[in-house]
Amino acid sequence: MDTELQTTVNEAYDESQIQVLEGLEAVRKRPGMYIGSTGPRGLHHLVYEIVDNSIDEALAGYCTHIEVEILPGDVITVRDNGRGIPVGLNEKLGLPTVTVVLTVLHAGGKFGGGGYKVAGGLHGVGSSVVNALSEYLEVEISRDGKVYAQRFEKGAAVTELTVIGTSDHDGTFIRFKPDATIFTDTTEYDFETLQKRMREQAFLNAGLRISLTDRRDPDKVIEESYCYEGGISSFVEYINKTRGYMALHDEVIHLSISDGDSVAEVAFQYNDSYNETILSFANNMHTIDGGTHEQSFKNGMQRILNDYARKYKLLKDGDSNLKGDDVREGLTAIVSVKLTDAQFESQTKAKLGNTAIGKLVTRLLSEKLVPYLEENPQAARAILEKSINAARVREAAQKARENARKKKGIGSMRMPEKLADCIWRDPERTELYIVEGDSAGGSAIQGRDRNFQAILSMWGKMLNVEKARIDKVYGNDKLTPIVVALGCGIGDDFDLSKLRYGKVIIMADADVDGSHIRTLLLTFFFRYMRPLVEEGHVYLAQPPLFKVSKGKQVRYAFSDDERDSYIAELGGSADVQRYKGLGEMDPEQLWETTMDPAFRTMYQVTLEDALAADEAISILMGDKVEPRRDFIEKNAQYVENLDI
Repeated sequence: MDTELQTTVNEAYDESQIQVLEGLEAVRKRPGMYIGSTGPRGLHHLVYEIVDNSIDEALAGYCTHIEVEILPGDVITVRDNGRGIPVGLNEKLGLPTVTVVLTVLHAGGKFGGGGYKVAGGLHGVGSSVVNALSEYLEVEISRDGKVYAQRFEKGAAVTELTVIGTSDHDGTFIRFKPDATIFTDTTEYDFETLQKRMREQAFLNAGLRISLTDRRDPDKVIEESYCYEGGISSFVEYINKTRGYMALHDEVIHLSISDGDSVAEVAFQYNDSYNETILSFANNMHTIDGGTHEQSFKNGMQRILNDYARKYKLLKDGDSNLKGDDVREGLTAIVSVKLTDAQFESQTKAKLGNTAIGKLVTRLLSEKLVPYLEENPQAARAILEKSINAARVREAAQKARENARKKKGIGSMRMPEKLADCIWRDPERTELYIVEGDSAGGSAIQGRDRNFQAILSMWGKMLNVEKARIDKVYGNDKLTPIVVALGCGIGDDFDLSKLRYGKVIIMADADVDGSHIRTLLLTFFFRYMRPLVEEGHVYLAQPPLFKVSKGKQVRYAFSDDERDSYIAELGGSADVQRYKGLGEMDPEQLWETTMDPAFRTMYQVTLEDALAADEAISILMGDKVEPRRDFIEKNAQYVENLDI
């Protein structure tokens, strides 16, 4: 650092630069620290936090029904029939307890006070964070025959807690409106996103009824209600049914065990697909990144199935043991644990760290699954046949991989002929555009900044990996160039540290064929290079749909609305060109609109909802027609700018 600059920085850094944020100011100043983001994900997280508190009441045995409503203006209401938030005076702060819960971080019944033995809201910041990030929040509490009410605005109480009536039941009712100055992208809730979350929570809490109603359009009120007495067994059945999987044994295997206040349960069923779907939860929180409970389930399944196969000679003396991928092919499983003092990595609760609960899952499989397999030999044989066949395919794939390395150069430094590489080698600064067609690829090569932008042209029909086993993936002439260019391998050989480009950008035409290509590529990345997606390396380029020009004035529009606004701006006699493909743009136009980091728009592909992504790919790219037709019919109403 320049000496003069260093001195300036040091002189500017004194006591006047230190901010002390009181109350909920910290939440409003840095909302991403508490809800992940201020985009759609964080917006929906507000609802989850309030609902999770009601679910904690259900876990404690006091709540049987939760009602969630979306009102006009994207106002959310959540009502439960639990005990109601306490309203008595908090001696330490001299405020009603409900006021403390809604205005003070780390205040609640989840810090050892005995209010909850098991709770999803680990940090106890949920209600106060929602309050802080809302334009207003109103609470009504029915407790001990009275109804209490209080109103808050941007986290601060604007009324006292007062009695407004009487009631013959207990419960909590919360109404809030997200603050548009915080959620600047959108405050509009997506019904399907909330629907999936509410359905999921109903599966995880057998017998709990969760209702979801959308009243934003008075002429089209949508009402859903979920209650599953079968709990996570019903969850497994639902996943297999919606994806069109055929079960290999009659019943879902559902096992549970408890030890003190800790409970572990698993439900699983094998199917005819080649994919594994394992969803793990801790205190009803979806642990997307797994943790000790999920890893113990995987390890236990591998060990027990190998032992069974050896005992009954399904694996011969010279055969190798089944690997993890072998015993998980075609497996749909839910792992759900409930425990006190859950140790999550963050407020988003992505990964569980408690070692004791992992041991409980291991004990569960040893004590319950081993006897089940002994008592149900037909189901056991179906599972083992599937796993052993998967092992044979894996061995064939190993040979195919070795042949591909020798023949195609995977793992070597020989790059594909269709790759126009960049000059820089630092993955933090480089990006690879995967472009369909030689015409578009040629424009991209001429228009790019060759210092940091590499172009890989693709051609022809790509393999749908959802319908192919891994042995068919290795050596495929459309996929091999991608694997070689990225440099990090696939499947078991995948090593993210060897990735040659920090951004992998899919650039396809804005039509049906382009959408198909994007879906095929995303399916490939999702199944065989999943860490690429998980770590945020995959992007979708957004080329413009229209060029609106009048004289020397040129505007590029990415939607019909934007096109119309430009026509109005330039005058009705403006010339409008509809781009049918990337090849219609010259190199300069492609750079200006789609590739220049200063002006381009890209969508980062994330796994915010792993279940939804996995489900959609299985349905749309699988070989079962019925689920795909149902999915398309259900979602056709949401498609905009469909170009056929």
